[in-house]
Amino acid sequence: MASTGMQIFAFVLALLGIMGAMVATLLPNWKVSADVGSNIITAISQMQGLWMDCTWYSTGMFSCTLKYSVLSLPAYLQTARTTMVLSCVMAAMGLCLASLGLKCTRWGGGRRSKRHAAIASGGCFIAAGFLCLVPASWFTKEVITNFLDRSVHESNKFEPGGAVYVAFLSAGFLFVGGSIFCVSCSGKRPGHQEMILLPPPDKLLLQQQQHLLQQQQQDQHQYCSLSPLDNKTGYSLQDYV
Repeated sequence: MASTGMQIFAFVLALLGIMGAMVATLLPNWKVSADVGSNIITAISQMQGLWMDCTWYSTGMFSCTLKYSVLSLPAYLQTARTTMVLSCVMAAMGLCLASLGLKCTRWGGGRRSKRHAAIASGGCFIAAGFLCLVPASWFTKEVITNFLDRSVHESNKFEPGGAVYVAFLSAGFLFVGGSIFCVSCSGKRPGHQEMILLPPPDKLLLQQQQHLLQQQQQDQHQYCSLSPLDNKTGYSLQDYV
């Protein structure tokens, strides 16, 4: 029962992780303009994401431009795009396998099949968490390095945005959820007996009746096979008497 509860908890964490990874992939605020120096009184706020760059004006206007050229992007941005998409795909595969490996569900085969599905889903979640952690870490490093570079003008300085923190949090959820799935099904606990799935009561009663009927037929068949010999033996003894 405790193992089932831990699996449900891990499934919820993994679900939050994949939702966060998808949101972080689409958000345009992976880095935002830093309020330093003369930028404190500026009326423009700039945000850059994986797929678009956005500008927010103090008048309430908001405009975004898509990044159409892939080859013109820096290496860390191309890597972030690829790994975040792969992270979402791996997490989606993990959710499908986890739904089969949950002990509280009826689909997914027997106990052994469910254990293998749960371990595979845990591996997918851990891989998805790693793929989500790599771009977030690399992106943060590039932003901080650029911010500390004295040769960069203050108007071009950025700081990590909310999408980066969402990516870090999603990676943590995926790591924890995948680890719980792997640990909960890695082996049997000492003294733990496997649960035997019994058929429904009506079907069980019918099987018992059929079994008793087969036993009665076998007993009757054995009695009939011995009766002619007994009769023949008795008949011969009466003739001699």
